[in-house]
Amino acid sequence: MEASKSSSTEVILEEWNGSSSTKLSRTATITASPSLSVQRSGGRFHHVWRRVLQAFVPEGFPNSVTPDYVPFQVWDSLQGLSTYIRTMLSTQALLSAIGVGEKSATVIGATFQWFLRDLTGMLGGILFTFYQGSNLDSNAKMWRLIADLMNDLGMLMDLVSPLFPSAFVFVVCLGSLSRSFTGVAGGATRAALTQHFALQSNAADISAKEGSQETLATMIGMALGMLLARITMGHALAIWFSFLSLTLFHIYANYKAVRCLVLTSLNPERSSILLQHFLETGQVLSPEKVSRMEHVLPAWTTSWSSKSAKQIHMQVHLGVRVSSLNHSELMDLLHSAGSHYKKAKYVLVEKQGIVHATLHKDSTSADVLQSFFHALVMANLTDKNKSVHLESQSWMDNHYEVFIQKLRSSGWKTERLLSPSIVWKAKWICEPLDAKMD
Repeated sequence: MEASKSSSTEVILEEWNGSSSTKLSRTATITASPSLSVQRSGGRFHHVWRRVLQAFVPEGFPNSVTPDYVPFQVWDSLQGLSTYIRTMLSTQALLSAIGVGEKSATVIGATFQWFLRDLTGMLGGILFTFYQGSNLDSNAKMWRLIADLMNDLGMLMDLVSPLFPSAFVFVVCLGSLSRSFTGVAGGATRAALTQHFALQSNAADISAKEGSQETLATMIGMALGMLLARITMGHALAIWFSFLSLTLFHIYANYKAVRCLVLTSLNPERSSILLQHFLETGQVLSPEKVSRMEHVLPAWTTSWSSKSAKQIHMQVHLGVRVSSLNHSELMDLLHSAGSHYKKAKYVLVEKQGIVHATLHKDSTSADVLQSFFHALVMANLTDKNKSVHLESQSWMDNHYEVFIQKLRSSGWKTERLLSPSIVWKAKWICEPLDAKMD
């Protein structure tokens, strides 16, 4: 009886396709009763489209990336497209200035000029990395935008180089120097943003698919650029109009791209915005709200339009070199280390509205974050004629842990502060005076 029941059971086998459980789609249904039958689901075009899409979006998309991935990639691809179109125009001008197509031009002369151009760019990249390499993580949005603005400047130098034949080498070297900043800043910030987008430890996959998107944009841009270069050849006004129009669009697209980003890491400016709002309301802002409030350009470019916004993070100097302080500041530092910060891994000294933070040589990333928030609290009290050390320490004792907990529950990463590298630290030892006299 059991054998007959088993033989009468109908088994249905379904085939599903997709890399994520939330995006699986049924492609076929197979049955064996009364005869073997295979019924395919969906059209062939739909299946082919899914396969093509897998070459350009990360596995598990859209659940494997953050919500700001798509708008950022759209604007980033558009700005990349405009860059490759303009590259054809600037390269055409550069080659004509070197002498390509002229009988009087020599191979060795053109080679030497190209060598100087590349050498300047290499040296510029090394110098830029030396001075700003550690600052790229903490201001990824700003440096991403600046990188593309420097690329615009470099391409402009290439385009104007034929107009200054006597200073040709100098002009193209300036352009190469400008683009070297783009290479360093753009590459470094791209890596930081890739880590931000990766929700499932899939940074490598995101980076690979971003490369596919960029390659596609490059091919389309090169084709359109060659067509535009052919149409505008010999028409200086048309070349300049096309170049400047595309440059304006490039700047706009880059601005929209970085404005789409909703970063959850803590850097000095985001920390300042969060703390000020918490001091005023007792609540923590979401990453989406903070992203709309933070600047994406250097502070000096926006200070004229945001005088009412108090940027207290500009009043904090983190990782101060002890030997650089004057006599009175050193005395304050020693007094604070022996009184207010005996158990802390940092010492704060306030002078003329500026808070200097000196980190202990054994300080951790959590200590750095705490020292910065403590310094922000102190900077906020400097214009209120209060005992800044006592008042700020009281706030830290009563509210800091609650503040950090609310940050975590709102989606902020509180493991560390993204700041320039702290290379100067100190060590202090507090001993009773009577023990020292003995």
